[in-house]
Amino acid sequence: MTDTRDFDVIVVGAGHAGVEAALACSRMGGRSALVTFEQAAIGRMSCNPAVGGIAKGQLVREIDALGGEMGLCTDETGIQFRMLNASKGPAVRSPRAQVDREAYNRAMVRRVLAEPGVWVIEAEVDRLLVEPAQGVDAWRIGGVRTTEGESLHAPAVVMTTGTFLGGVLHSGGDQTAGGRVGESAATRLSGELARLGLRLGRHKTGTPPRLARSSIDFTQLVEQPGDEPPVPFSFRTERLDGAQLPCWLTATTAATHAVIAANAHHSAMFRGAITGPGPRYCPSVEDKVMRYPDRDQHVIFLEPEGRRSEAIYPNGISTSLPAEVQQDFLRTIPGLEQVEMLRPGYAVEYDHLATDQLRADLAVNGVHGLFAAGQINGTSGYEEAAAQGLVAGINATLLVRGEAPLILDRSESYLGVLVDDLCRVNPAEPYRMFTSRAEHRLYLRHGNADLRLSETGRRLGLLGEGDIVRVRSRRERITAAIAALSRRRHSGKALTTLLRRPGSKLADVRDFAPELDTLSLGAADVEEVESEILYAPYLARYARERKRIQEMHEYRFPHRLDYDGLVGLKKEAREMLSRRRPRTLGEARSLPGVTPADVSVLLVALRRKRDSLLSGV
Repeated sequence: MTDTRDFDVIVVGAGHAGVEAALACSRMGGRSALVTFEQAAIGRMSCNPAVGGIAKGQLVREIDALGGEMGLCTDETGIQFRMLNASKGPAVRSPRAQVDREAYNRAMVRRVLAEPGVWVIEAEVDRLLVEPAQGVDAWRIGGVRTTEGESLHAPAVVMTTGTFLGGVLHSGGDQTAGGRVGESAATRLSGELARLGLRLGRHKTGTPPRLARSSIDFTQLVEQPGDEPPVPFSFRTERLDGAQLPCWLTATTAATHAVIAANAHHSAMFRGAITGPGPRYCPSVEDKVMRYPDRDQHVIFLEPEGRRSEAIYPNGISTSLPAEVQQDFLRTIPGLEQVEMLRPGYAVEYDHLATDQLRADLAVNGVHGLFAAGQINGTSGYEEAAAQGLVAGINATLLVRGEAPLILDRSESYLGVLVDDLCRVNPAEPYRMFTSRAEHRLYLRHGNADLRLSETGRRLGLLGEGDIVRVRSRRERITAAIAALSRRRHSGKALTTLLRRPGSKLADVRDFAPELDTLSLGAADVEEVESEILYAPYLARYARERKRIQEMHEYRFPHRLDYDGLVGLKKEAREMLSRRRPRTLGEARSLPGVTPADVSVLLVALRRKRDSLLSGV
């Protein structure tokens, strides 16, 4: 290609999903156009100044293991690092970092502009260029057109529009078009998608007011420091430099709840101005107060927005109440009695695709070459968006090359769980990742993401030779350590057996395996050795169970199976199964509301049915 307006992949939107999609295409040898309203807004954080969290941290580690950018940028701009669930088992531990909001934005802009295969184009897309297609899809993508009439051509387009697709901001009784405060909405693209026969829904999210640090009485608050030493997000980061900043805890009071309850009718959500559902696990403060009237308080985390920023982000009190009401209820909270708002909170409502129109490679059914990632797919969160952007960018590039798509299985990554959930179940509300969604979570740990996925990243061209040498060296160290611990015995028992005792650590048995001293095991290596040994019996059981489930996916259910009689099925699953009457276990697994635990109950029922037939009972 010689025309600079001809590309391999066009990415519409430069948030967390768009950045990963455009970078992936470039690093795989393609030419990508990243179309955004404003170059300075690339990678901008719309809501909380943080990356990671429960299950979200695993996603970021997997993005990094495949060669994505979010983990590296977090390490560069982080101001506090913590391992959540540190006192629990390795499978549910998750890294989280507070970041400097402005520094993260600047760092991501710099990284994108430094990528030779990415062209940043400041424009608004108002039309998808398509032509009729033959075969499964009715249309074939050919590029996009901007509001200024310029056509950009590419055989693949990735839509990463975030909250900007038909976005409307709500604050009290005020409504304005926008995807983020002070920024315009993409008002015409929704009509374009509908023109192509695609179904859209409406979702809502929100953000809290920003507070002036100098007006807060920190003596009344509980300080929450970072971990020492801090653990990097990226497997490619050797160490973290820079002092960490604390966060602080406070909580709402009965007086807070009284102010909110008395003014709930002014909220855009409660007065009916918002039609789309919000994220179940991140409700507005007015929703919390009205939904849980018996709760005495709701915890609030006060998070600094940067090393030199005056802004404090009060995590836990997103709201669309009028600004004056926000000021009133804030001053009923300990430590905030004299607080000043820098900016009121608001809600944003936006369009999304019905995700039963997605394929497993994040291509959109009906339009060949069209992909979607992020909140347009009904998800919430930076991490979920970036993960989808990476997958969509990879697969758009593979499509252009004429190669098979990358389909990650649920058993090998949280990325696979995320995409599979979106394709199988059209979420009725913004989707958030949890460890409980991953039936193989004992294997899908944050600490082994590089061991699971980096070879794939290297094969795709997203990681360099030095990266893969480091991963292979780490795998060799861990394998050698486990082998040594399996061979060595103490008091008649293998050291691996001793390490499975509650509270046991490698340091407790290290003297009995002197060869470990030659392996140069780092702290992350030690944790991985301990985790592999701890979970070995369960992982073997997982492998056997997965094989059995795969073998039985095509087993047919009896036509009139009484689901009400199956002990252990959750009510939601029982109702869905009775209504839809799936023919096979595979069909049952794909139904909304049927969890992996429900599949296991059905599997037991099938075995009993089979055994009774074999015995002639």
